Amino acid sequence: MPDPFADAIPPIVEEAQLAAAAVAVHDFASGAAWHVNGDRWFHAASTIKVAILVALAAAIDQGRFQLASRLAVRNRFLSAAGGSPFRIAPSRDANADVHRSIGRAIRLDELALHMIATSSNLATNLLLDLVGVDYARGVLARIGVDGVDLRRGVEDDRAFAAGTNNRVTARGLVQLFRAIQERRAVPDRGTSWMLEILHQQQFTSGIPAGLPVTVRAESRIANKTGEISNMAHDAGLVFLPDDSVFAIAVLTETPAGVSPELDTVAKLARIGYERVIAARSGLAQNA
Repeated sequence: MPDPFADAIPPIVEEAQLAAAAVAVHDFASGAAWHVNGDRWFHAASTIKVAILVALAAAIDQGRFQLASRLAVRNRFLSAAGGSPFRIAPSRDANADVHRSIGRAIRLDELALHMIATSSNLATNLLLDLVGVDYARGVLARIGVDGVDLRRGVEDDRAFAAGTNNRVTARGLVQLFRAIQERRAVPDRGTSWMLEILHQQQFTSGIPAGLPVTVRAESRIANKTGEISNMAHDAGLVFLPDDSVFAIAVLTETPAGVSPELDTVAKLARIGYERVIAARSGLAQNA
């Protein structure tokens, strides 16, 4: 049976000259799930920072740290490939505030906000070093997320050259946001804290821009974008005006020499939104 929502994706892919695209949704109201290429792996870009946020929240819930704990800000990390040191170039970071704090100590909740809301790479690596890659991977396994593969910190060029990269699938990111919304990652208090941070996302040209204008004006979105040289992604939770929620992930990849655009992500997100609404109206079957 033809799927008009899946059929709407190839023209967008062709127009944007994409090498690949994936969309996945889960609607908490109807229970409907749907995806196109939902199990294809993509370089995670900054969407991996949500996994680190969840790991930090789990470590705090277990009493390893407190939100008010302070962490010394440094700019020296060890590569996942051979352990050689590397640094985050300020020119490669979306947030200069953390770099200005080198030599001082910042609260963990402030670093988490920088990591998510303004996508600070320096804050990301500081927090990942704190909780540990193995611990974070263990948290993902415990909460049943199998489409998010966390391997290293960001801007680790030596590891990138060796093929050690963070990867995600659209369904994996939906699993991750489902775990947050369903309180499977941490109890209510920790979940509320994570959502508060995600709601402060400063990059809104992806999923939020894909919603109808009237819907967007009255909705709240808890999302995280990710952009690198040939990738543009967005994933999150959409809290609609009627207080219902759905999870969505949109991943896009362009060929070398073609710049990715969040405008394309927005167009694909609109299809995901329409699929959710159709499922609630009984016009689509669960995938």
